[in-house]
Amino acid sequence: MFELNVDRLSFDEGLQIVQADVRLAIDGESVVEEPLCVDVGLPALLLSGLEDTSPYRWAPADEWSRMPFFVCGCGDPECRAYSFRVKHRNGEEAEWTLVEESEDGTYREQESYAVPLGECREQLIELGERFLAFVGPLDYRPYFADTVPVVQELVDRLKAAVR
Repeated sequence: MFELNVDRLSFDEGLQIVQADVRLAIDGESVVEEPLCVDVGLPALLLSGLEDTSPYRWAPADEWSRMPFFVCGCGDPECRAYSFRVKHRNGEEAEWTLVEESEDGTYREQESYAVPLGECREQLIELGERFLAFVGPLDYRPYFADTVPVVQELVDRLKAAVR
């Protein structure tokens, strides 16, 4: 079972980040449960529903696919973050492994979880659509300038994958 709840979206105009209360539970185990920045890693999170991802939190913004899925509320990817390596095992499941990263590109694996892709993709689509609707009317100028078009493209790809 995969359960991703992102509630109370808010926009920090000064930092140009979107924050929310995030709760991620896998197989009944609470993996993440706290207020976090959700837009820095959202493209990488959405991509993980389609293909393997491997994080490197010190990557430049144009390497968005390597960002941690969630970072602390300050919006700085170098601050505390939840980084996952995702490997697709077959057409129905992916392995999410929580990792502790080092600046030299290595990481220490922590817990691993089997994630059903169908459940995951549906929830990622919903999150991506909510994010796009939320930032639509805002003067949103994120560090990665193409966040909105990349999120839209990934939502479209996820929708095609669930059909």
